[in-house]
Amino acid sequence: MDIGFEPFVAIILLTQYRKTLKREGIRDDWNRYLLFAMWGAATLMCLEFALKDETLALRFVGHLFTFALITLPFTKEEFRVNKPIINAVIPFVIIAFLSDTTEALFTKFYNNNDGVFESATWFAVLWFGAMWFINRKQNKTLEIERKKREMEQEQNRMMAAMKVNLESEVKQRTAELTMQKEELQSALAELKSTQAQLVQQEKMASLGELTAGIAHEIQNPLNFVNNFSEVSIELLEELKEEILAKLPDDAKEEADEIINDITQNLTKINQHGKRADSIVKGMLQHSRSTTGKKEPTDINALADEYLRLSYHGLRAKDKMFNSGMKTIFDDSIGKIEAIPQDLGRVLLNLFNNSFYSVAEKKKLNIAGYEPMLTVVTKKIKTTQGTPAVEITVTDNGTGIPQKVLDKIYQPFFTTKPTGQGTGLGLSMSYDIITKGHGGDLKVETAEGEFARFIITIPDGKA
Repeated sequence: MDIGFEPFVAIILLTQYRKTLKREGIRDDWNRYLLFAMWGAATLMCLEFALKDETLALRFVGHLFTFALITLPFTKEEFRVNKPIINAVIPFVIIAFLSDTTEALFTKFYNNNDGVFESATWFAVLWFGAMWFINRKQNKTLEIERKKREMEQEQNRMMAAMKVNLESEVKQRTAELTMQKEELQSALAELKSTQAQLVQQEKMASLGELTAGIAHEIQNPLNFVNNFSEVSIELLEELKEEILAKLPDDAKEEADEIINDITQNLTKINQHGKRADSIVKGMLQHSRSTTGKKEPTDINALADEYLRLSYHGLRAKDKMFNSGMKTIFDDSIGKIEAIPQDLGRVLLNLFNNSFYSVAEKKKLNIAGYEPMLTVVTKKIKTTQGTPAVEITVTDNGTGIPQKVLDKIYQPFFTTKPTGQGTGLGLSMSYDIITKGHGGDLKVETAEGEFARFIITIPDGKA
């Protein structure tokens, strides 16, 4: 072989390497080195064509150059994908190197077997061509697969981005729906509370109208009783002063006794008539229709007022009744939003029940027993963390039997003897607190020892 083809093979390898670097996006310094090598291979090829027969030394330089290029896929990770093309050119490079070495060292043997080396060379060329074609086809297939993978990766990336966006939108929409649900639930709860308050107000208004009507009907005949008793007492006084003196002595004494008895009876009638009149006026005052609207209310003053009203009312009925009273008021409460007339009815009912309970226990003549009613007010936080006011009414009376504890809020249920209770007090009180004020009314008791009613009212001003 007068001219070596290694520079041509080197140019093919360098071209393939540069394509690989470009496809893989490898750093620019390798491209620069390969470009220099490309110019070197071209120069070597030009020198071989120019010198023709005196190119054996140049051919060995070309062998070394080609061998160096062949080692790159086996030593550098960047060119590892080019191993198939190396497998295609190795037979040609080996045969060319053996041919040139034999020609240089064993010239006579080479000349006698020149045809063998030439045939081997053409076989290597055919091998290179076949392997190049196969490799090119494989590369095209791999390139298609690579582009397909890149497209799939891009699609996956886009789908992931879309998924993230969709998840974000779903979360945002879910948050909006949750907020709307909470707002609707809050509005529904407020509507139910308002509805319950309206129903309770209507009940209280109807009860107030009924009470007022009865009180007015009683007031008229009661006025006649009081007026005529006073007039009759005055007439008896005149009779005693003017007519009684004209009677004989034996009849005067008997008539004087009768007149005194009648005067005493009329005085009793007048006293109880006035007491009944005060009760009727209290009923009228108590049954005044409320506005049903909450207004700033001094809870401490309200509790103190109705405590004394209840105590003196019972004292008016029973002169023998007596009970200790203790109040522990939280001055920091101030005024809260409440319906004072309705809340006053509740307190009055609880105080009356407590005083009745301690009075009944007093009748048992228990040694060392002293009736006591305690009223406590304080600020608290509910389980939901909202501010509220708690009113506790505690007595050391007979307590409430456990077997009837679940029935005390039922309408017309009472533990008092027949004629002494209607069974409406606690039922009405429970409705006023829970429905009218959105609060709670609880009871704690031990039979024969104590009873404690706990009123909880939300602090509407907070």
